[in-house]
Amino acid sequence: MSDKKDSNNMLSALYPFMGSEGGQKPSQRDKSQELLDAIQLKTQESLEAKQAFFAKYNEMLAQIANTIATSYRLGGRLITAGNGGSSCDASHLALEFMHPVTAGRPALPAINLSQDSAMLTAVSNDVGFNHVLKRQLIALAKPEDVLVVFSTSGNSPNLTEACEKAKELGLSVVAFSGGNGGELAKSSHVDQCLIVETDSVHRIQECHLVSYHILWDLVHTLLADERGFLGEHGR
Repeated sequence: MSDKKDSNNMLSALYPFMGSEGGQKPSQRDKSQELLDAIQLKTQESLEAKQAFFAKYNEMLAQIANTIATSYRLGGRLITAGNGGSSCDASHLALEFMHPVTAGRPALPAINLSQDSAMLTAVSNDVGFNHVLKRQLIALAKPEDVLVVFSTSGNSPNLTEACEKAKELGLSVVAFSGGNGGELAKSSHVDQCLIVETDSVHRIQECHLVSYHILWDLVHTLLADERGFLGEHGR
């Protein structure tokens, strides 16, 4: 009973519009209006987070696009990584380059280090979770590659260690983070860190999603006149 009460209290704190007022249950009509109000509020929060983010980082995003385009010109590839929901962002970004949805745009080499469950569990079991990404970088990465990591907190040790290893190997390193940027923002092993300055994980990931969709488009725009070269020299 206590667990149920604690759960209800937690839900009430997160979604106060779902509770009752004055001990009375709100009518279904009242609930519907409160839900619509909540949608409008969350939509507005999302828009404001994106506007603030891109106002601050649009030039950096263009620089990152140039970095990735240069990597592909040199025969490099995009390497991505993240944990949990951010591993889905890492996978999504790699997929965008490997399987472009816009007709006429070529597939470009990309790999998500968070996708191999056998590798992740083997390294985690044998030497620890913090090694799962950098072990793969040692085996796969080349100096002309670019590493892009995603973390809503910026404090994931396996990602900060991956960034350090990537710099040792000569890669360019980009981080997408949130809050105050965490350890990734302070790391000398990260060349560019884009920070969504909010504590909402949802708003952070929404900004990350829009960012890498734009990034994908910018890279292809920069490479538009070099498709033949990429076809001959890409890995």
